[in-house]
Amino acid sequence: MTSLNPRPLQLRPLMALDPPAPFELSTATLQAIEYAGVTIPETVVLAGGTAVIVFLIVLSAFFSSSEIAMFSLPAHRTEALVEDGVPGAKTLKQLKADPHRLLVTILVGNNLVNIAMSSIATGLLALYLSQGQAVAVATFGITAIVLLFGESAPKSYAVENTESWALRISKPLKAAEKVLLPLILLFDYLTRVVNKITGGRSAIETSYVTREEIQDIIETGEREGVLDEDEREMLQRTLRFNDTIVKEVMTPRLDMTAVAKDNTVEEALETCIQSGHARIPVYEGSLDNVIGVIHIRDLVRDLNYGEALARDMDLEDLIEPTLHVPESKNVDDLLTEMRAERLHMVIVIDEFGTTEGLVTMEDLTEEIVGEILEGEEEEPIEYVDDDTVTVKGEVNIEEVNEALDLDLPEGEEFETIAGFIFNRAGRLVEEGETITYDGVEIRVEQVENTRIMKARVVRLQTDETEPVDAEEASD
Repeated sequence: MTSLNPRPLQLRPLMALDPPAPFELSTATLQAIEYAGVTIPETVVLAGGTAVIVFLIVLSAFFSSSEIAMFSLPAHRTEALVEDGVPGAKTLKQLKADPHRLLVTILVGNNLVNIAMSSIATGLLALYLSQGQAVAVATFGITAIVLLFGESAPKSYAVENTESWALRISKPLKAAEKVLLPLILLFDYLTRVVNKITGGRSAIETSYVTREEIQDIIETGEREGVLDEDEREMLQRTLRFNDTIVKEVMTPRLDMTAVAKDNTVEEALETCIQSGHARIPVYEGSLDNVIGVIHIRDLVRDLNYGEALARDMDLEDLIEPTLHVPESKNVDDLLTEMRAERLHMVIVIDEFGTTEGLVTMEDLTEEIVGEILEGEEEEPIEYVDDDTVTVKGEVNIEEVNEALDLDLPEGEEFETIAGFIFNRAGRLVEEGETITYDGVEIRVEQVENTRIMKARVVRLQTDETEPVDAEEASD
């Protein structure tokens, strides 16, 4: 009795008498392929496989360019496109709303396409080459093709056409997300679990632009001639504004001009004129009890055009209310509050409620636009040469550091160059005294009573040669 062995369902050449081992088909001249009893011409298999590979290269280019376009387009521009009703903008916004899901979608699609491309190429080459040769040729060949046509060229195009390409691919990318949803959900969950275990966080969820990067962009803009020096300084001051506290910008108590509540209108007007200030605070009893602010406009109007005589007028009727804010308050928050309350002057107090100084709207404006000088007022920082400046005692240490590219420290007790000098000396100083700190020489130029009014800061040229000991010099 003859036993019947079913023929295995494997690729084999029809014209060969003895089928070769798998991946050794190159030893025969193939005319057709039979699979499951169906004869397929070799040319059809080759043409079909090549067409699929070309299609997969297109998909690889699509996913690669999508990553660049989607994550290079800033959020504010996306919002503007939605407001303008640009086609595809709403879909684009939906995709960018969850950047982690978007990245997983692109990566899953791109990797599936590239792996499928490599597998199909290996199968086609196995018809003509041995197993090792097919794998090697497919690996290096597909890698070269993907790098050129699936990565480099599409990403370069996406960089040059970020906005238009992002709008164009938003709907196809949304469709790909729906098709690959099971895989996307799986890998989305797995990546979040891995990030949680490792204590990390996907960089895609963080801001793509930091304050430091913005500062670098500003400095680069100046070097390239896009911004001039004044524009660069203003932009940098704007970035620092949010990190500044009231104590750093206030006019200190010693420089305050104020009038008592019991003064007459004429006395208050004379004080305003002599001080050169349009507004001055009014106190009751002592400067630690400021009750409001008076404006020279109201004093002049009521004094010259009021119905009552000047001696019969009461200064209290002209006082406008003001705010008392702690010295640690953020100036950005203070500016918002002053604009809301329509105030031009507020009083600064310390933790004990003692008056420390005052802040005007002009003080806050100067933090952004720079010092606003009046009359014959001197510059707070004057350059003598590239390594020397003369500065007022109340100038902030940060400004001195920026002027000479120094690294003088700020302490909890002081923010000004005068405070730094007192801290280093440990006592009151006199004109002509000099202190040295970390390659910087500071000479006290002017002192009034106990206050340092002006100092000269010199950046010393460091000697790069090794110091010679006294004993070695004598040998």
